[in-house]
Amino acid sequence: MSQAAIEIDRLGKRYRIGKQAVRRNGPAVFTHAVASPFRYLLSSLREPAADEAVWALRNATFEVAHGEVVGIIGRNGAGKSTLLKILSRITEPTEGRAVINGRVGSLLEVGTGFHPELTGRENIYLSGAIMGMKRREIDRKLDEIVAFADIARFLDTPVKRFSSGMYVRLAFAVAAHLEPEILLVDEVLAVGDTAFQKKCLGKIGDVAREGRTVLFVSHNMAAVLDLCQTVHWLDRGMLADTGAPLKVVQNYLSFGQASSEIDLVNHAGRRAGSKQVMAKARLLSNGVPAASFRSGDPFELEVEVTCGEATFPELSLGFILKDGVGFNLFATNMAQYGQAVENAEGCFTLRMSMDQLPLSPGAYGFSLFLGNGTYDIDAVENAIQFDVLWNPELNLSLPQPHWGPLYVSVKWTAE
Repeated sequence: MSQAAIEIDRLGKRYRIGKQAVRRNGPAVFTHAVASPFRYLLSSLREPAADEAVWALRNATFEVAHGEVVGIIGRNGAGKSTLLKILSRITEPTEGRAVINGRVGSLLEVGTGFHPELTGRENIYLSGAIMGMKRREIDRKLDEIVAFADIARFLDTPVKRFSSGMYVRLAFAVAAHLEPEILLVDEVLAVGDTAFQKKCLGKIGDVAREGRTVLFVSHNMAAVLDLCQTVHWLDRGMLADTGAPLKVVQNYLSFGQASSEIDLVNHAGRRAGSKQVMAKARLLSNGVPAASFRSGDPFELEVEVTCGEATFPELSLGFILKDGVGFNLFATNMAQYGQAVENAEGCFTLRMSMDQLPLSPGAYGFSLFLGNGTYDIDAVENAIQFDVLWNPELNLSLPQPHWGPLYVSVKWTAE
C-alpha cells in the first residue's frame, strides 16, 4: 500500500477567546439579521482580532506510513489533543487538511463515543458499528474485550453508573480490540490504575507489532521511546522537532530545564500536618541543573531547608525513589549513614550524590522526607520528577523495558 495512513498538510485550528458569545434563539437571530443586516453579515464574516483568537495548532505538516507507530509529545496546551480531535473528526480544522486512509479507532477522553444510558454491551456494539464493523466481527471480539476490561459483572449495566476507571478500561478495550487500521491514543491511561496502565501499554505494543498504525500522545517518555519509531514534538501549536525518538525526546527534555528546580513551599504533595521546612529541591549532573539524565551519569539531589526561628535537635533528609507509575524502587536517609544534622537552625542545603545513576531509561520521581529520627517533620510526596535516557557512550545495547528499571554497571569474566 503506497499511500500514507495519515497525511497532514499545513493543518491549523484557531479558537476565539476572551468574549462571551451572545446566545440567541431562532426568532432572535432572525430579528437581529433583519434589523441590522450589514452588522449581522460583518459579524459573521469578520476575522477575530488578535486578542480574541488563539491558535491551538498551526501549520502542521507530516505523514504517517501504514504500520508506523508515531509519538506526539509536548507540554500541556501544545496542541496534541487538538491534533487527535481533528484526525478523529470531532472538530474541524480552521486551515489545511488531514487525510485518513483507513478505519480509525480513537481513545481521546474517558467515554468519548459512549452513550451514558446504554449498557457496556450495547456501547461495544455501538462503537463497532460507528467504526463500520459488522455484527459478526464484534461478536467474535466481545469476550476478549470484556475479559481485557474486567467488567463482566457489569456488562449489562448502563455506563453512566461506571466509575472512571471502569469507563476507561472499557473504552480502551473497545478501541484496541475492534481491529482499527489506525489507532489514536491520547494521554488518558492515567485514569486507570498502575496495573491497567502497564496492561494498556503492552496492548499498544501488540497492536503495533500486528502492523497497524498508531498515533500515541503521551507524557511518559519511557513509553514513547519503547513504542515509537518516529516522534513529533509540538510546542505552542507548531512542530518544534521531528525525527528519531531518542533525538527528539532529548531535545524536548533539554528544552525544559526550568523543571530541574521545584518550589516545595506550596507543593500540592505536602503531607497534612507537616511543617514547611523544605523550601526547594533541585536536580543536577556534574553541578549543572538538569531535568533529564543519562543512565550511568553523575547525579545529585539538593534540598534547601529553612528552619526559621526553630531549632531541631536532629534533622535527617530521606527519600523514596519511584518509577513512572508510582512503584517504590529504593529508599534511604542521612541517618542510615550517620550523617544527620545536629542542632539544625537557620537555612542550609542538604545534598545526595551518586557517581553513576543506576537507572534504565524511563520516568522517575522522588518523595522527600525530613525527620528527627523519630517522626517526619516535613514530607512531600512526588516532590520532583525527572527522565532518564540511555547513554550511547556506554557502548552497550539498550536495556529492554521488561528487564526492569535498574541499570547497574557490572564486569563479566569467563574462566
